[in-house]
Amino acid sequence: MDRNRKFRQLIEDRLTTLTDDNSLGRDAQAVVELDQQAVGRLSRMDAMQSQAMALAGQVRRDAETQRLRQALQRLDQDEYGWCDECGEQIAEKRLEIDLTATRCIGCASG
Repeated sequence: MDRNRKFRQLIEDRLTTLTDDNSLGRDAQAVVELDQQAVGRLSRMDAMQSQAMALAGQVRRDAETQRLRQALQRLDQDEYGWCDECGEQIAEKRLEIDLTATRCIGCASG
């Protein structure tokens, strides 16, 4: 399997996982009802904290989804895997760790 096909499949697999995770997280993001009879004050605070964490997770997943879609665009334009700064090819191991990397390790750490 050539490099571009391999990374396209990895990116598409990750996008599928994010979509599945989004579906699971929707219930946790629901509005916490104010019903003191059904839920005590501390339980409601716990539910609100869980809701905030679910919303933060959604924001992170949305940002990653956007970066992955941009990576697919770079693949379509034959620009994926090339450093935006120096123009050198990004190491395959680096891309495996971060599918959305746009800079080689030298430029990213320098």
